[in-house]
Amino acid sequence: MTIREPLRSLRDDVRSIFRNDPAARNIAEVLLYPGLHAILMHRVAHHLWNRRVPFVPRLISQLNRFTTGIEIHPGARIGCGFFIDHGMGVVIGETAVIGDRVTLYQGVTLGGTGKQRGKRHPTVEDDAVVGVGAIVLGDIIIGRGARIGGGAVVVKDVPPYTTAVGVPARVVAWRDPHTGQTRRLENLPDPEGAMLRSLHDKMMELEARLNDLETETELHNRTAHLPMPEQLWRILDEPNGRKVPYDEEFMHGTGI
Repeated sequence: MTIREPLRSLRDDVRSIFRNDPAARNIAEVLLYPGLHAILMHRVAHHLWNRRVPFVPRLISQLNRFTTGIEIHPGARIGCGFFIDHGMGVVIGETAVIGDRVTLYQGVTLGGTGKQRGKRHPTVEDDAVVGVGAIVLGDIIIGRGARIGGGAVVVKDVPPYTTAVGVPARVVAWRDPHTGQTRRLENLPDPEGAMLRSLHDKMMELEARLNDLETETELHNRTAHLPMPEQLWRILDEPNGRKVPYDEEFMHGTGI
């Protein structure tokens, strides 16, 4: 390996920071980024790992973890223009393969699913983006230009130029690499909207039942509660008129 290759990798990594992070204002600030420190230390450890140098690559990896909070196994293969934003809590396993211009956010895990030997970690192809706290497990492929949503748990391959979200992750959108237009493949779950629709349906049901009860009550009043005869009203209105026999019997205690 000539001196030009590390310098080219460093240049691409710095350019990736300027391209992906609007907060990067000048080269002095960029040189303070822990993600840049982590990838530089990893490239040294990976070079020694390929030369089968014992102990030292793992020592560099542990120093990297201690100083930056980013754990990268010396055996992981990482391409140019790699960008780790913030970086705290990022874990990259031994057999992981990362392409060019890949972006990882804090808390991302590229891990394995078992104790078997051989390829057991993900392959992340060029221009992919893995969101905050996402977990990518097993020997799967994250396609070129794919995007993984924050907090997703990915256990299956993700096709190129698609967006995967959820637990477990599923593809919900596809992006045209030429025009940049995005087409939805699946409607995202909306629990709050579903709850509001359920409450609306229940309210409409209760209103319909209330209308039915009001109709039945009005009909019952018309048929069961007949108006008092006019003759009885006249008797009651007469001050010295004849009394209803029942009133006289009641006054003498009949029926008590």
